[in-house]
Amino acid sequence: MMETELREITSASICCGIKMDHVHSEVSEELTAAAATFKALSDPTRLRILKAISSTGELCECNIVPTFGLSQPTISYHLKILREAGLVRSERRGQWVYHQLNEKALLSVVRELTDIA
Repeated sequence: MMETELREITSASICCGIKMDHVHSEVSEELTAAAATFKALSDPTRLRILKAISSTGELCECNIVPTFGLSQPTISYHLKILREAGLVRSERRGQWVYHQLNEKALLSVVRELTDIA
């Protein structure tokens, strides 16, 4: 008969040659925010919108709709996702809404990726 020995695994235990007290698996607000931003960036239409806004500095929604060939509600939905992720700032001027890239938020996500690498 074979006996199996049970050992308590502690945070300092070494398994597969990796000392586990150097592994950080806690969830932070920064990582949660970065994940939401990455989710917003995961759509090709939203990336195209960001690129268009970035290249012009500011873009009115009335220019986005005909350029992308999508309906106004679809463009509004994508802009809403980008705003909620903090990637775009929007300002209403009369009946039009103008959008600007939030470069600080975008650079923050790039910094988060750099920290992971």
